[in-house]
Amino acid sequence: MPVSSKKLRSNRAWIERHINDPFVKRSKAEGYRARSVYKLIELDEKEHLLRPGLTVVDLGAAPGSWTQVVRERLADKKGQIRGRIIAMDILPMEPIEGVTFVQGDFREQSVADQLAEILNGDKVDVVLSDMAPNLSGIAAADAARSLLLNELGLEFCLDHLKPSGIFVTKAFQGSGYSQFVEALKKHFVKVAVRKPAASRDTSAEVYLVARHLK
Repeated sequence: MPVSSKKLRSNRAWIERHINDPFVKRSKAEGYRARSVYKLIELDEKEHLLRPGLTVVDLGAAPGSWTQVVRERLADKKGQIRGRIIAMDILPMEPIEGVTFVQGDFREQSVADQLAEILNGDKVDVVLSDMAPNLSGIAAADAARSLLLNELGLEFCLDHLKPSGIFVTKAFQGSGYSQFVEALKKHFVKVAVRKPAASRDTSAEVYLVARHLK
């Protein structure tokens, strides 16, 4: 099927914007795997999410830029990790030293069993989720897929997070968003909405930071 000229223009505009994006340039210069790294860096600076000694799970971790930041924040002065970092994704991910990677859908029993073996009965201090669906361009469908990922992340937290734990998740303002925020407030003592500088102005993307399970 031939590609429409409109789609070609859209793709070309995206490529040009991506190439000229200062966060893309900076991430390459600083050795990070994706520009999204600066979203977590800003969130951590404002919310004080990460420190040595914690157990952190990064959901939807590939290609691993958020996991890179977690590793930096949990490392001591000698570069050794203090704590545990578990990265999970259905996609493969290049290894990061000291990080345990679990490939698969965390809803599947085999993946849940792997995680249970790694945690060995322990609970998690921080759950990070930068998961996003493959966007179709159909607003209602994309909002529904995004909301499902948010809900799955919340379910994961209810199963695995410590009472004092923190959940950080990407969300898109649109259909179902306010209801999901209310669901977070039902389960967590404090919920904050953040829009990091690296989130494009044209995007409905925000990050929700939920603390302390009720």
